[in-house]
Amino acid sequence: MARRLDYDEEKEKCKKFLKEFYMEGDQGKSFTYGEQLVRLAHREQVAITIDLDDIAELDQELADSIAKNSRRYQALFCDAIHELLPDYKEREPQAVDSLDVYIEHRLLMEQQLRARDGANIQRDPRNMFPPELLRRFEVHFRHQNVVKPMSIRQVRADSIGKLLTVRGIVTRATEVKPVMAVATYTCDQCGAETYQPVGGPSFMPIISCVSEVCKTNRSGGRLYLQTRGSKFVKFQEIKIQEHSDQVPVGNIPRSMTVYCRGTTTRQTQPGDHVIISGIFLPMVRTGFRQMSAGLLADTFLEACVIDKVNRMRQLTDEDDKTDEDIVAMAQEHEFYEKLASSIAPEIYGHEDIKKALLLLLVGGVDRSPQGMKIRGNINICLMGDPGVAKSQLLSYIDRLAPRSQYTTGRGSSGVGLTAAVMRDPLTGEMTLEGGALVLADQGVCCIDEFDKMMDGDRTAIHEVMEQQTVSIAKAGIMTSLNARVSILAAANPAYGRYNPKRSVEANIQLPAALLSRFDLLWVIQDKPDIEADLRLAQHITYVHQHSVQPPTEYEPLDMKHVARYIALAKQKTPAVPEGLTDYIVGAYVEMRKEARNNTDTTYTSARTLLGILRLSTALARLRLADTVEKDDVNEAMRLMEMSKFSLHEEETGKRHVKPVDAIYSIIRELAGDKTDVKVDTARQRCTTKGFTPDQFNQCLSEYERLDVWQVNTAQTKISFVQ
Repeated sequence: MARRLDYDEEKEKCKKFLKEFYMEGDQGKSFTYGEQLVRLAHREQVAITIDLDDIAELDQELADSIAKNSRRYQALFCDAIHELLPDYKEREPQAVDSLDVYIEHRLLMEQQLRARDGANIQRDPRNMFPPELLRRFEVHFRHQNVVKPMSIRQVRADSIGKLLTVRGIVTRATEVKPVMAVATYTCDQCGAETYQPVGGPSFMPIISCVSEVCKTNRSGGRLYLQTRGSKFVKFQEIKIQEHSDQVPVGNIPRSMTVYCRGTTTRQTQPGDHVIISGIFLPMVRTGFRQMSAGLLADTFLEACVIDKVNRMRQLTDEDDKTDEDIVAMAQEHEFYEKLASSIAPEIYGHEDIKKALLLLLVGGVDRSPQGMKIRGNINICLMGDPGVAKSQLLSYIDRLAPRSQYTTGRGSSGVGLTAAVMRDPLTGEMTLEGGALVLADQGVCCIDEFDKMMDGDRTAIHEVMEQQTVSIAKAGIMTSLNARVSILAAANPAYGRYNPKRSVEANIQLPAALLSRFDLLWVIQDKPDIEADLRLAQHITYVHQHSVQPPTEYEPLDMKHVARYIALAKQKTPAVPEGLTDYIVGAYVEMRKEARNNTDTTYTSARTLLGILRLSTALARLRLADTVEKDDVNEAMRLMEMSKFSLHEEETGKRHVKPVDAIYSIIRELAGDKTDVKVDTARQRCTTKGFTPDQFNQCLSEYERLDVWQVNTAQTKISFVQ
């Protein structure tokens, strides 16, 4: 049988905790809550947050009682603080707003009335100052750290009245509006003031005066609402939804309404991942709304503490490795290849594509020269035959990215991707609700079946991909929303499979304005090859049998370690040194020259140069470096060249030539009439053409063995044999 609580005794416990709790520090004892009470008394602080971990140190039973009956203990702490504040007042506080002046003036009048009429006069409680009007502070509770955040699906009826901690993503946030906490009325006959605390979403105004003067004289004075003397608090309603990883397969994500008051307002925006501690309460309805609702009841969470989190904080809490351990991993040999192979290791091959996806997750550096914005986010389009694991790569990136949205072309409209104008059910006003691109702000938006989208819906992405904003002019709302998002799109060629007999334009069939916004466009073809098919089939059967990837050259890193390393890399802002400027400019001019002689769809434009810079800064970030090196630029151009090769490999037939022979042709062309070539110059030219340093070294050794050329001992010069 549960014991009956004496709430006066519980209030004394609250007072004792506020006065006596301290923390040991370098400078001795620090009375955490005593210092906050001083600031509350001087109107320098508005909200006081009481940590249940601190209460549990002194009284575990009291902490458990607060968690089970939070609303009652919130009122007890308010009473306790209200009684303690005069003892902590060291000077007269300055008035912060007009309500402070109003309360001070009314308290002086109250003292004069008592001095004149005596203290024994009986007055109606509604003519006396309610405690809600005099309290200019808020009390919030923070749950214990041992309590793990719940998903919205786990909140049940037995949680009513308790302190909960839930996790979710904010899908909608209303404008902050004032809500009445105490209504003040003035009588037109006797001038007496009447106060009415408002606890619910609606209230019935008092009409007749209840003062003793009006009752004695039977004058029947009418009350008029006095806005200046009433107390209003900031109010905002937000809606949170379950994370995609919390929703069981085949279920619809559940949502919860959260009421924010006072200091908890304006802390989140749509798309934020949050952990909210609050009190779970039923929604009280009166009048016609109660009749229309019948037996149904709504619930909401009264927010106490709102913490914005990302996936990285959760991974850091769960991981046993420190940041130093993660950084030390970068010093390993060939870490770039190891990191790339750790992306979707169950998928066979696609090494260069995985490197490009790794750079997409890291991203380049944003630049804002004199107000103009140059994006740093990298956009990639994977176009390939059916069954080449495009969708699997997208879903893996969706899970790995700290903030992401996954959508499909047919299941998305232009409004669903950008922003929709909705009518707010609370106020009836038109509000904006962010779409997938807005919710994925500073993250990745994965769009599958990109080719199946309607042309009208696809044009909504154009502005986002370059300007990184969503401009809205609907229903009288004219604004611009941030959509700083990297877009990873997957599409099939126009006829289902890539047809080598048709031109590249006929196969892709996407507008040039859209294609130029992709930094990398990859065509993945499923070509019959006995050796490749054998290795692929062995890989797939091994994964199917053992539910794990087969042993590879590099042991793949754990997903949380990859995510943490990417988060550390994104903190760097590398710059391009002046020494590399001429090299990048020369390489771009060479690419333009080749593009003039080559008739392919992805024509080289200034966006291509910006794409090289973005990829180069992303590679420098991966090395945790502050400056971009020539190797970064070469690797960026190699990836870009590889994407170009894959785009028109059937037309040019370049991939039928052995890499060693192709490298020989490049070096022979570079030499011209000369009999020798510098090794560094030849290596850079071959790297920009998409060949690896290993292939270059293999070509040197093979042709040297054939006595076509000789390389000096220092490996600096190639001399052709005459």
